[in-house]
Amino acid sequence: MPDNAADGRDLRKHLLANNGIVGLEIVEPDHVERAVRLFRRDGFVVVANALTAGQIDFLRGGVLEVTDEILALDQARAGNRGSRRYSFGGSSITRSMLHRPEWQMLVDLPTVTPIITAIFESSDYMLRAASGDFCLPGAVDYQRLHADMGDRTIAGTTPFSSFHDPRGRLTVRDLPCPYLCANFLPFDQTPLNGPTRQIPGTQHSRARIPNLADEPEWMRLSTVCPAPAGAVQIRDVRAWHGGTPNLSDDLRAIPNVEFYAPWFREPIVPGISYADHRQLSAHAQRVTRFSVADSSVELDIGYELNQLPERSGS
Repeated sequence: MPDNAADGRDLRKHLLANNGIVGLEIVEPDHVERAVRLFRRDGFVVVANALTAGQIDFLRGGVLEVTDEILALDQARAGNRGSRRYSFGGSSITRSMLHRPEWQMLVDLPTVTPIITAIFESSDYMLRAASGDFCLPGAVDYQRLHADMGDRTIAGTTPFSSFHDPRGRLTVRDLPCPYLCANFLPFDQTPLNGPTRQIPGTQHSRARIPNLADEPEWMRLSTVCPAPAGAVQIRDVRAWHGGTPNLSDDLRAIPNVEFYAPWFREPIVPGISYADHRQLSAHAQRVTRFSVADSSVELDIGYELNQLPERSGS
């Protein structure tokens, strides 16, 4: 029989020595043009110091409170993205975490909003959702590489994307970025705590995404680490990415906000109360205007755990 403990030790040693994108460039918030160039080249960019020390503590506290609430529903730690892997938004009744003040804070930050605006070349973008993922120690499996959106293939449905070219000439990968995801790091992202693997330059690729059996080793090690707490990873959701083993002793969480380009829309489920929406900055109110519940409606919040499609999350 295989020695699972020995296998785990070998993998830990291997990841400590080799895990992480070689030459990963992490930029500062005021390097807006450089951030945009890296985003368009690689399909993602990592920006340090997106959060202040106080904001890191605030976000970290909210993340830990929410994970405790979600885990209370899952004593077996089965997860809803695979064993010991969870989606924040996918666990929420509203399919969003925008009811939480920690996620509301992420919608409009002076360190991040200028970069999002520059990527879309407009401030008239729109919040899709506030979500993210977390994985627990003992999440030892790799998640299959995937993209978070694709072309509409069934008439009348919009499972991940509403784009369809009836001429058959264009796919969603031929377009500018339709929507992006900004994952914030409340904890350091290390070679051992399940860093997201990100395959540079795949946002426009029409190649078949490899399954786990076919994935080359360099892709398994193409992870966004080391990256410090307080950083944000802004990614084109079409780029290939996936979760990796958490061999540390700690939770790894990447809460996010997701934004549609000004020219792209899908149905949005309300995720913030009218009263909370009124407390946001003017820009945050504008980009969340389709996410706010009517003033006569009391937002129903809470958590439930259902298995979610593999296609989204890391």
